Amino acid sequence: MNIPTNTTAPKALTELEAASYIGMSRSFLAQARMEGNRENRTPAPPFIKIGRSVRYLREDLDQWLGNFAKLEYLGQAV
Repeated sequence: MNIPTNTTAPKALTELEAASYIGMSRSFLAQARMEGNRENRTPAPPFIKIGRSVRYLREDLDQWLGNFAKLEYLGQAV
């Protein structure tokens, strides 16, 4: 799914759009939302609820992605 990055792109993304945007599965988002931040697990990105709908703000997802260490190779210590 291509999400436009121009100024007309929505600020709040659906679960499916957010999963595509961050390159993770929809089930990861659902499970992370239900379990919260647990030891030895990838932390959940922040989300908001609008009624019964779950939405992810684009700037929150960008910040969440930026919090991860950038590695040059897999054996590199974090």
